[in-house]
Amino acid sequence: MLWDVIHEDAPDKYSVVQNVATQPGAKTMALDPKKHQVWLDAAETKPGTEGRRRDVVPNTFTVLLVGKGE
Repeated sequence: MLWDVIHEDAPDKYSVVQNVATQPGAKTMALDPKKHQVWLDAAETKPGTEGRRRDVVPNTFTVLLVGKGE
């Protein structure tokens, strides 16, 4: 999965700073604007059963920390 890092240059003006690759299916959980870090949750998935599109593979939940290096 590819995420865009966006910077607010001015009210109503934004620019893409960077593209960050993460584990497929990762979703934003929290943002720490002071440390420039984003916490993401993710898990491996497989084709779904019982009409679902995807099922989570047991014991694969993980939390990813993506941040700007200091």
